[in-house]
Formats: sequence, C-alpha cells, structure tokens
Amino acid sequence: MAPSGTVADPPPSSATDSFNSGATAENDIRPFFVLHKASSGNLQAKSTGTVKSKRRIESPSPSKFAKKSEPESVEEEDNDYFSTLRLKVFDTVWSKIEKTIENVLRDSNSKVFSGIHDWIRESFESIRSSGALSLSEAVRSYPVLTQASSKQLFTALVLTRNLEMVDDLLTFEELHLRLKSQGCHVAKLSSMDFSAKNGVGGCLRGLLRQFVMPTIDVADVTILASWYRENKNHENPVVIIVDDTERCCGSVLSDLILILSEWAIKVPIFIIMGVSTAHDAPRKILSMNALQRLCASKFTLSSPAERMDAVLEAVFLKPCSGFTVSHKVALFMRSYFLCQDGTLTSFVRTLKIACLQHFSLEPLSIMLEHFCQDDSNQLSDEGTGLLTEATMKHAFDLPSVTRNKITRSTYEMLPQFLLDLQRMPNPWSIVVLCIYEAGKFDKLRLLDIFCETLDPEARYLKYFSPSATVNSQSHISGRNSVIRQLLRKLRDLSPSQLSSLLKSWEKLTAEFSEINDKVMELHPFMRSVEAAGQRQGLPSSPKKHASRSHSKLEKELKAMTDKVAAVIEFMLREYMKPVESVPFNEILCFKNVDKLQSALLGDPRGRIQSDLLESHSILHCMCCSQRGTTTLLPSMHDTSILYTLAQEHADVINLHDWYQSFKTILVPRSSKAKPKSKTASKSKKRKDRCEEPPEPPAEALVQARFCRAVMELQIAGLIRMPSKRRPDFVQRVAFGS
Repeated sequence: MAPSGTVADPPPSSATDSFNSGATAENDIRPFFVLHKASSGNLQAKSTGTVKSKRRIESPSPSKFAKKSEPESVEEEDNDYFSTLRLKVFDTVWSKIEKTIENVLRDSNSKVFSGIHDWIRESFESIRSSGALSLSEAVRSYPVLTQASSKQLFTALVLTRNLEMVDDLLTFEELHLRLKSQGCHVAKLSSMDFSAKNGVGGCLRGLLRQFVMPTIDVADVTILASWYRENKNHENPVVIIVDDTERCCGSVLSDLILILSEWAIKVPIFIIMGVSTAHDAPRKILSMNALQRLCASKFTLSSPAERMDAVLEAVFLKPCSGFTVSHKVALFMRSYFLCQDGTLTSFVRTLKIACLQHFSLEPLSIMLEHFCQDDSNQLSDEGTGLLTEATMKHAFDLPSVTRNKITRSTYEMLPQFLLDLQRMPNPWSIVVLCIYEAGKFDKLRLLDIFCETLDPEARYLKYFSPSATVNSQSHISGRNSVIRQLLRKLRDLSPSQLSSLLKSWEKLTAEFSEINDKVMELHPFMRSVEAAGQRQGLPSSPKKHASRSHSKLEKELKAMTDKVAAVIEFMLREYMKPVESVPFNEILCFKNVDKLQSALLGDPRGRIQSDLLESHSILHCMCCSQRGTTTLLPSMHDTSILYTLAQEHADVINLHDWYQSFKTILVPRSSKAKPKSKTASKSKKRKDRCEEPPEPPAEALVQARFCRAVMELQIAGLIRMPSKRRPDFVQRVAFGS
C-alpha cells in the first residue's frame, strides 16, 4: 500500500535534517524511515565511493530505456510463436502417450475383469435359481431361509500386489465403470468409509446414497431391499467394491458383512475386496463370524513390474510418439521407480515431466509432431519447413551432429537424416524385444534390459565383431550385465524352451527380413534336437543305446544354444545402435537428467535463488527481457534487485551499503533532470518531457520498498535479520543456486 502524501513526500529540509541528525533520528516515528543511523566511517566511505564488492553490477543509464530495434522485436515474436507451437506439439505427443498407456493398462486388466464379471453372472444365476421372492417377502426384517448357505456372501478377493494405493484407485475405478456398463448395480467404498468414528451406519448411508438417492441420510437396509425390487432393479446383481480392505476398520467391515449376509437372498450382493499383500489378508482383520459368511473366490492382477514392462514396450519399443529418453535419464527413472514408491503412477508422472522438460529446452522438439505421422514424405516436406535460420544453426551445432562431422554444407541431406532417425528405432526395438523374450526364462525385467541397451558406450558393442566368438563372455561389460546373464542362461534352456523362444522371435521379426532369415535358419537344427529328444524318451531302448542317445541330445542341444547365441550376437553387432549415437537425436531424445531430478526431488531454495537472479526470463517484461545481462533496471522487481545486489557481498551485508545501492538503482544519478531554459518553446518542453525517464520515487517510498524486499528475502530463508549485537548487518543464509 502506498504511503500517504505527508509521509511519502515530506519537505526536503525537514526530511534531510531528520535523517542526518542523530537525536532526531532516534525519536522519528515515521513508519518507513526504519534504518539505523549510519556511522561516520560508513558515510565517509560512501562519499568517496569505495565499496567492497565481489561482483560488479551495472547501474541503469538513460540508454537502457531506449526502444528495441525492429530485428530484436521480430526475433522475440518468432520465439513466442515457436514456444506456443512447441506447447501445442507437447499436448499432441503427450496425449498420444497417455492414450497408449491407458490402452495398455486396460488390456492388462481385461482378462481378470472379464473373469470377475463371469463369476458375478454365474453366481447371480445360481441365486435366482433358488426362486424369486415377492416384494413383501423381500422387505421383511427377518430372513426367509435359515440355512447357513443362504447367509453367505459371494466375495471376490482381488490381489493387486501394490505397495501404495495410487495404482489401485485407478484399477478399481476402471473395474467400477466396466461392471456398471455391463448392467451391474455398483457402489464403491474406500477405507475412509469404514472408520470407527462413523461406524457401520456410515457405510450403509454411503451405499444408499450411491444406489437409491444422493441426499439420503438414513442407515436402513430395508430401503435398499425396497429399491432393489422396484423398476426391474432385481434383474441385475448388486456389487460393492472395497478398494483397500487392509486399511479398513475390521470391526466395522465385519458388522457390515453380518448385516448384508442376513439379506443375501433378498438382495444378491457381491463384494469385491482389494488386497495388496495376500489372498488371506481378510483373516487378519475380520471376525470369525464375518469370515464364515464369505464364499470367497480369488483373482490376481498383474504385478507392478509386469505392468511397467508392458507400458515400457508400448511407449518406447513400439510405434507411439517418437519421444524417447537417454541412457542416464532411463537409469534415473528406474531408480526413482524402484526406490520411491514403486507405483506406475509415479513412473508416468516422471515420464510426463521429462517430456515437458524436453519441449521446453529443445527448440527442435517441435518436429516430433511429424515423427508421430506414418507418412514419411510428410516429415521431409513439412518437418524441415519449420526450421528457421536460427534453428537451422542450432541443429548443426548439436553435439550428435558435430560428433559425426556433419556440416552445414550437407543441408540438402537433412531430410534424409530425419527419415533415418524416424526409421531407426524399428530394428533396435526388435532386438531389445528379442533379448527380452530370451530373458523371460531367467525372469529378467524389460526395464533393466531397456536401460542397458540404451547405453551408447556399452562395452559389448565394441567387442562384438565379426571375428568375435560366442564364448568370449568375459568381454561383455559388467558382472551384473543382463546381456552376460542372458548368454549364460541360454545353455540351461530345455528343447521346449528353445522351441518357444524361436517361435516368439519369428513373430517379432516377421516384418524385418534381415533378422527373420537368421531365425528361420535355426528351425532345421531345432527339429533335429527335438527328434533326438524323442528317441531318448523311447521306453524300449537298451541302456547302452539310451546313454548314447542322451550324449547325442546333449551335443545337439549345445550346438543349438551356440547357434542361438550367435544370432543374438549378430543382432547386437548389426542393429544394436542406441538412439544417442544417431545424428540429430536431440530432436526426440531427452537427456537433461539434472533438470528432471530437480523437478521431481525438488530444490526450492535453489530454485528461488535462480528465479530471483533471472526474473526477466520468467516475467518476460519488455524493459528487462535482455537475457544474460547483469544490468539492473528500476522496472525490475524490488526483491530481484535486492538479491542481485546481495551477490556483491560476502556472508555479511551492511544494511546502509545495501540500501544505498538499492536507492541508486531506483533513483539513477543521470535521471535527475537538468534545469530548463525559460525561453524554450512549449513544444520543445513537451517533447523533452516525453523522452525523460519516469520521475524518481520519494525517499520514504524507496525505504518502504527496501524494507518489504528485505522481509520477503527473510521469509524465503535467504537472509537472517539483524541481531542486537550487530543491528546494521544482515547475514546471508544461502549461497549459490
């Protein structure tokens, strides 16, 4: 709030006397003159202009207020246009990735969800076969049947194997929508509904609000029975989903089961319980009476690691959006997934942040929109047309381009380079999937294989040469290398496993003839191995002949595994070309692991410091948008000015020196208007007045702005306020960004 006129604009003489006089300054109660009186030594130092500083920051001059030239304004307009366009391309690319992930998760749960629906329908028909009840019988408060079997609730125990509930919430929400679309009456309860505070009445009210009426506030199960017999509601089953059974209050859940079991024939209710540890988890929280009322069936969802591999395959190894990550970023994402919460939701969030960072940092990422297209000619025609002179220079200065010695003279070949980059992931991804199929027999995860095969400096890429032998496994990088582990495991595979591996390879390489031909050459050898195995299994064979057949089978099997290993070596040698080794890979590959780590793990103090020092890059104001300059302008934010001036000092800042530097920025020496001649014309005065910088603020207003900026720096945790022992000094708390 601006100060009043009497305070902000005092008479010059009284203000000067009040500020310089020691006795008067101690009794001055004006709110904005809060600085202590500077010592004579400090005043003398200021008069001579000697200030100790570590970094010199330029003060504003009238030339700084000059308007920008026309080329600069055109360049800024182009930058704004391409920034907006990159954001639109990001929305397109990420929407495609997100849709792909949703389809993968839906397919991974589809088989289990279909099994649950079939189980519900079969159980519902068995209940209806016992005979339909009339409305009067259905709403009676006492049971129609007294047999123990009539009081059992059909219950599905769904094992999720998740440590956190984030993924389970999405899974059960999808199950809810699927069962509802197939005609079931579905209500979904969370562990919060089964609290001891609300009791079983809160659960019943939650069910009635979802089934009968959203505004109902009565916990009466007869209302549910009456509703079920109206408007043909009895033609479909009632399903209750409890997404996290292990976090529910056991006594409340037990009471609800006992109440609903009394109405099992009148209202056929099916309970779906989500458990994360084991199928017998309800035994630990439910009472014995409640357990006896459950007729349980077991279902198991895919594990988080299996869902992760499926998402990884669909997003990075099959045609999707073209976006990918580097080896270091993949290692960080794997570490974050394994060490944080192990949820697929966190991995998807990490992937989205990486994608957004890529589009915000790389100007050429705008071309990713054309990598999503199936038409290759469209990429060469429209994709290269997006390159301006500045982006073209940036393209040929990329590290991958200079490393491959590609110069600007080869501009005509740029469309071909981009087409090669678009086609490149196909053979590489086929090789990775073939390795993954072989690694399944040793329970290798696709995430580990993906991270290792992304390494552009992998040692096996150097040692696999045409003269290399399969037995030279010591050359393969690292004791924990998945490639080394895979080749070692090949010798332990049975003939049936080798046959299954070849069939999967044949499907994967069907559209890539170079690898498919190598795979097809193995089938005759595989048939001979199978024939040797059949001869060994004959019961009428003599012992001597059986021993000879066994040795022949081992010999055939060893030769077969050597040939399979040779095919793997061929694939690695010829087609294992990571994306980081290809020219112009920066267009589609995100590499800045530091940015991703900072965005995920967070460094708020460092981010505040960097934002204060580079406020012009965030605010995008017209007067302060010159990047990379140390010039401070009065139009900048006060806190940013003050923190930039603090870089001149060490760990202790003199308040008076700091204030004088701040005042110099707000009231530049050159801004003081020179006395005008009285004989000048009115038009001349009007013209000079338009060209002059704004009128400098008053002394009280400068001090008010200074105090507010100091307080903001204190709140941000960047400085410590003066102590009683040293009232004229503040201490810097954080250094560097």
